[in-house]
Amino acid sequence: MERETLGILDASKSGSRTGGPSFSLRHRVLRAAWAVTWLLLAAWTPAPLHRWRAMLLRAFGAQLAANARVHGSARIWYPPNLIMEENALIGQRVICYAVAPIRICSDAIVSQGAHLCTGSHALNDPCFQLEARPITIGANAWVAAEAFVGPGVVLEEGAVLGARGVAFRNVPAWTIFAGNPARFLRERERFTIPSRS
Repeated sequence: MERETLGILDASKSGSRTGGPSFSLRHRVLRAAWAVTWLLLAAWTPAPLHRWRAMLLRAFGAQLAANARVHGSARIWYPPNLIMEENALIGQRVICYAVAPIRICSDAIVSQGAHLCTGSHALNDPCFQLEARPITIGANAWVAAEAFVGPGVVLEEGAVLGARGVAFRNVPAWTIFAGNPARFLRERERFTIPSRS
């Protein structure tokens, strides 16, 4: 598997400031093919067609559980870096900038307009090299509307990031954080989802 697929960028490649690409030609062609496929076959589809959109994502390398759901207006930058477990949901207009892996665990919700961003830049590098770190949204966690989750962040099990909240640090299990930067508000009552079997 390529280092890029794992979200690890080759520091020897030209960075943004030197004008060279951060990704191989093959990687860029796959992303272009994916963007066209999603635009023509999925972006306009009505909400109930989750299975169709999931099939397209799987065809491009995403790992989705059978009942994972992604809305058509969502944008997935690189499908091989998307992992969705049972009953996970990506809502309308969500942006998954999946330079590194994004894992959305079982029963987690990423609400409309949220942005999961695994990529940033090395601020002290003269080439402004692209850096990538994975994001995990834990089981029963919720990223509320228009919230931003930065590179390397883990929302632990049952954690909530409130609407328009900005998280650059991990959000502990069964807590509610909100604001910019996100701050602790209170504990969340613990629960378990009944078995589906």
